[in-house]
Amino acid sequence: MPLQASQNVFITCAVTGSGGSQDRSPHVPRSPEQIANSAIDAAKAGAAVVHCHVRDPETGTPSRRLDLYKELTERIRAAEVDVVLNLTAGMGGDMVFGDAENPLPLQEAGTDMVGASERVEHVRQCQPEICTLDCGTMNFAEADYVMTNTPGMLRAMAEKMTAMGARIEIEAFDTGHLWLAKQLVSEGLITDPVMVQLCMGIPWGAPDDLNTFMAMVNNVPKDWIMSAFSIGRNEMNYVAAAVLAGGNIRVGLEDNLWLEKGVLATNAQLVEKAATIATNMGSTLMTPAQVRELIQVEKRAPLS
Repeated sequence: MPLQASQNVFITCAVTGSGGSQDRSPHVPRSPEQIANSAIDAAKAGAAVVHCHVRDPETGTPSRRLDLYKELTERIRAAEVDVVLNLTAGMGGDMVFGDAENPLPLQEAGTDMVGASERVEHVRQCQPEICTLDCGTMNFAEADYVMTNTPGMLRAMAEKMTAMGARIEIEAFDTGHLWLAKQLVSEGLITDPVMVQLCMGIPWGAPDDLNTFMAMVNNVPKDWIMSAFSIGRNEMNYVAAAVLAGGNIRVGLEDNLWLEKGVLATNAQLVEKAATIATNMGSTLMTPAQVRELIQVEKRAPLS
């Protein structure tokens, strides 16, 4: 494909994620207040969108508690700085099997499987501008953990999200996820403008070599709004790769804990570094208002 670098880009900050990173860095936020403050700092540093999970405030483990999502949402919307809120809907599809000879019953620790309505209830109550939809099932890093998103579940979730007025951001971890996403769009379950996030380097999805990345890019329809990221040491390399491929940027502590070798990062520092790379490449950073115009959503009012 011809080189068509992005002239205008937006940065998404993935603030905390749902991985077991809470004890690996003091900067990984746990409570709704900490997550909101980190998101607000990222917005001040140049992020137009903040992608948020919630965690148990005491243990730091991932959570789906509605009260945590609602407190987080209120705190972000009460902030003086503007930012587009993107809430995950990836929780509730976790299956952990037993060993190879005894895969069943599923392991209670780590397994969290619920229905479509429960998986998107926080979206209904918090009304974020954007919510994510992981468009596929995959073996996910750990030996016996499967991230489970069946076509039927995805159809049900997408239909509910669209009816709630949230803009769906497809998360594609491999080429087959893009194939399924295009089918959901063709069925009218995901509406225009379509957003997609290419998630590179997550075991065992698409590796983050550039040949695989360009295969993903070349499978994204031209009228979709694309972003991309990689995890760990290649996070900042993929800032440049995303811009060169005509896409937008994602960074944050969900994907990488380090600013440089031996230096733990904050979300704001990662956003600042990404912003410097993008602007040095000649791109202009979009504001939250410009992102809302691009994805055709209105700014949400506080919950109360």
